[in-house]
Amino acid sequence: MEEYVYIEGKKYRRGYTTGACATGAAKAAAKMLITQKTIDYIEIDTPKGICLKLKVEHVTIGEDYVTCAIQKDGGDDIDATHKAYIYATLRINTLGELRILGGKGVGVVTQKGLGLEVGGPAINKTPREMILKEVTKILGHQGADILIEVPKGEEIAKKTFNPRLGIVGGISIIGTTGIVEPMSDDGWKKSLSLELEMKKQQGIDKVILVSGNHGEKFAKEVLGLNAKYIVRTSNFIGYMLDEAKRIGFLQILLIGHLGKYIKLAAGIFNTHSHIADARSEILVANLALMGAPLEMLQKISQCLTTEEAIESIAGSGYEEVYPIIAAKCKKRVDMHIGEEQIHTEVIVFSLDGKLLGKSEQADRLREVLR
Repeated sequence: MEEYVYIEGKKYRRGYTTGACATGAAKAAAKMLITQKTIDYIEIDTPKGICLKLKVEHVTIGEDYVTCAIQKDGGDDIDATHKAYIYATLRINTLGELRILGGKGVGVVTQKGLGLEVGGPAINKTPREMILKEVTKILGHQGADILIEVPKGEEIAKKTFNPRLGIVGGISIIGTTGIVEPMSDDGWKKSLSLELEMKKQQGIDKVILVSGNHGEKFAKEVLGLNAKYIVRTSNFIGYMLDEAKRIGFLQILLIGHLGKYIKLAAGIFNTHSHIADARSEILVANLALMGAPLEMLQKISQCLTTEEAIESIAGSGYEEVYPIIAAKCKKRVDMHIGEEQIHTEVIVFSLDGKLLGKSEQADRLREVLR
């Protein structure tokens, strides 16, 4: 494997997925069961076309089974599963088929929409295919039960999206290529989009999009909205709007902190600061169009955060800038979606839980989403 990639002139190390680890552990267990000899490394092929050489650890060889583990390495794209041990225990069966089972620390699917059997282990399609392919190289047509476990999986899962996706008791064994690409947003986006897919399969055709924890808390505690409609966008507002349109949602209420949505008002649909950060400039421009005095504009332009700017605007008589921003957000969203059949509204809030501004029909959509 080419261990490093260069992104924007910087060197980053690649890693490998939990799916690759499970595959390596299963293949190593199969090989050791056949030979009854311990091995230190195992090689597997990945869907990306890269061959991985993985270190085999925590080996136990029994008469009719082998257990071993591969440690997850996320490279320079570290997540909650980095350095977790993914175990496989392989036993020969008399069924003539390979069965993949989930054990301790592997999540159980409790809701439709993930493309996995409800009540079954959260081991995704690609890792399953990888495991079957690599173990078959060793066992041929001989049947075996392959138990995948992650001893600390239940604890790790609390730091992931799994609880929101209805996956309980552990982590998911995932990965579409076997390789973790540094600084890649793809996996994150797919996790967010999965929530939309699940809502739709549950018969929900309207959704509340929030950026993160603050937005979700504001929606539930201040606005009294029903949590079943809430899906997070993180910074990927444009992507999630596209996904909501593709999946078929007809009503979308966007709720965001001013620091994010001031960017959206200017047509910035990825709100991460490394993509675009023109918060003060956009706010100053809108206040200037309202006729705010130069001294106030200069003060706002020096604010380090939008919360500081909110304090400066308070009591100035220019608080109407917030409904203007919310209306501009809605206009940008409607232009982005380009679909008249989808009803969108926008609400903007501050970190202290104050509703700052809303688009014209936001209250009507709020009532539908309670």
